[in-house]
Amino acid sequence: MNTIPSELQARYTGTAIALHWLLALLLVGTFSLGVYMQDLPFSPSRLKYYNWHKWAGVTILALSFLRLAWRLTHRPPADAAMPAWQARAAHATHYLLYALFFAVPLIGWAYSSASGFPVVWFGVWQLPDFVPVSAPLAEAIKPWHERTAMLMATLVLLHLAGALKHHFIDRDGLIDRMRPGRR
Repeated sequence: MNTIPSELQARYTGTAIALHWLLALLLVGTFSLGVYMQDLPFSPSRLKYYNWHKWAGVTILALSFLRLAWRLTHRPPADAAMPAWQARAAHATHYLLYALFFAVPLIGWAYSSASGFPVVWFGVWQLPDFVPVSAPLAEAIKPWHERTAMLMATLVLLHLAGALKHHFIDRDGLIDRMRPGRR
């Protein structure tokens, strides 16, 4: 007997699921690399890690455009039955995450440009400078990249906590809508 409410049996599209998990992996990896490399002494390894971090950031930005375009053209499954405050919190978290998917990489790109270090995606395609080279501007931008990244990490953890609550406490099948390979 199926105990999952019918509105939760509908799933996100395969494309939405793939973009969700690809971005999740990139976000966790890029955030972890950013935290790790921040206090490294100046060295060729540190420069390599900064390039990887930038490449991942540009990739996150590009995938975020694809994800937003997909989301705007494909309706998600119906909202789960939950108290109104939880639905509002879930929607607010999702809207803020989408905003930060764009803000964090764009602020990082601006910081890199202001610092005089171009962003060269995968060592092949040099992106135009986002802002002029300016040490004072770079110093003003740097904390905003860190703060917005920390806010995004916090929201990702909140999102994860909500998904786990639905899975282990509510047992309502909500998590299965975004789980890969489940039908």
